[in-house]
Amino acid sequence: MRQTVSSFLQAFALLFFLFISGCNSLREYDIILVNGTVHDGSGGEPYLADIGIMEGEIVTIGDLKEARTSRRIDVEGKIVSPGFIDLHVHLDPILELPDCESHLRQGVTTALGGPDGGGPWPFGSYLDTLQLLGVGMNVAYLVGHNVVRKNAMGMDNRPPTADELTKMKQQVEQAMQAGAFGISTGLKYLPGAFSGISEVIELSKVAARNGGIYTSHLRDEGLGLLDAVQEAILISREADIPVILTHHKVIGKPMWGTSSRTLAMVDSARAQGLDIKMDQYPYNASYTSISVLIPSWAGAGGPDAFRERISDPALRDSIRAGIVFNILNDRGGDDLKRVQFARVAWQPELEGLTLEDWAVMEGLEPTVENGADLVIEAQLRGGASCIFHAMDERDVENIMQHPQTMIASDGRLVRPGMGHPHPRWYGTFPRVFALYVRERGILSVEEAIYKMTGLPAASLGLTDRGLIREGMKADIVVFDPETIADQATFTDPHQYPVGIFYVVVNGKLALDEGRFVDARAGEILRKPK
Repeated sequence: MRQTVSSFLQAFALLFFLFISGCNSLREYDIILVNGTVHDGSGGEPYLADIGIMEGEIVTIGDLKEARTSRRIDVEGKIVSPGFIDLHVHLDPILELPDCESHLRQGVTTALGGPDGGGPWPFGSYLDTLQLLGVGMNVAYLVGHNVVRKNAMGMDNRPPTADELTKMKQQVEQAMQAGAFGISTGLKYLPGAFSGISEVIELSKVAARNGGIYTSHLRDEGLGLLDAVQEAILISREADIPVILTHHKVIGKPMWGTSSRTLAMVDSARAQGLDIKMDQYPYNASYTSISVLIPSWAGAGGPDAFRERISDPALRDSIRAGIVFNILNDRGGDDLKRVQFARVAWQPELEGLTLEDWAVMEGLEPTVENGADLVIEAQLRGGASCIFHAMDERDVENIMQHPQTMIASDGRLVRPGMGHPHPRWYGTFPRVFALYVRERGILSVEEAIYKMTGLPAASLGLTDRGLIREGMKADIVVFDPETIADQATFTDPHQYPVGIFYVVVNGKLALDEGRFVDARAGEILRKPK
């Protein structure tokens, strides 16, 4: 009797196995990528495999040559990588550009918005709006310190009252509950520059107890860089929060070469158990408002107060002297030719030209003093965005090679013809492969991909993206390691990269044989409560 039961069970198990095997052979995948060289995002060695995608997920990795599929794509000779994750994106234009084409064409499938203390408010309702609109890539957000400070106390240059600090903490809590991944600061910008470290620590504690991270545009990236890095490390310790030194760089000739010291500070902090990382864009020029050249105290109270100060001869002289100092020692790079106009609403013909060009157009000698006067004029006329060529390439390479540095664009969504952007808006990720992997050998392919995928995913706490694994979301980029390259330049920035052939977002093609598809397959990512 026992033998009969045993034989029956064995026969049943065999039939069940054959049934399941039959189901698998009849399974029809949505997409199969065949013959690709898989770099899985972990930094490990690549391997040859096919990838089967179904219902937005990576379902099977292996030999799928005989499997059924709606779309079989032969990617022989190309790299199959997780979609790139950009930890620093100015997503402000997303309501106008929801297709996110300029980022998708770089291979980016997930972007983190709300950097530098900025971002949307009210937080939760904004994410709801994006959900209804539909977006081309996955987007997540940080809550901006400058936003909540301005909500609570305007542009005042003073510490918050107890009630104002409570209001700010409540707003950070509200955003974290609505799905923010952490808090960002822009301590170089207004009104963040008016805040003390104790204020930032208290707000960061709110983000920390909700599992968030802290990203910081440091208080200074020039002469005060070392103190600014130390401040960020102290915030990490006191608030018990992971910290990312965002777009880490060294600004101004007097400080060139200092990256070796900032990286040593990061290593020392990590040795003490603090979670300190960095992100970086692969260019030796920055992009921000021309107001960065103006002493922060001059902007307290907003544009009207600035105008009043400028009308006072003594205060104007002080402001002018501060701008001259910053041109010589900071973003100005000691040369008016290093300040290049990007977006100038009140005089678009300046876009792409330099501060020296403008001085010559106005019939002025291109001195630093005359440049300072033009900076004041630009601010009075509504401000301008500029590209500042004030970094040293050796610092860029040094920072990039650090194991805790991730690649991030500090870009903005854009389409051809919109102003004169920084080329990083179009070319950040392809540029790393073309220049720093293929041409200079600063990174290996595996290292570069890890810095764009696995490491940023882990930093955000994303458990279903950033790696090619069965069961992960199907966010994938396929590119040719020999031809991938940026095309955008500082003089001709509106150019898409080359060498990227397929981009898959949540199982749907957003780039198909190099042709953009407005699939709107992105998800609004909210950090789990």
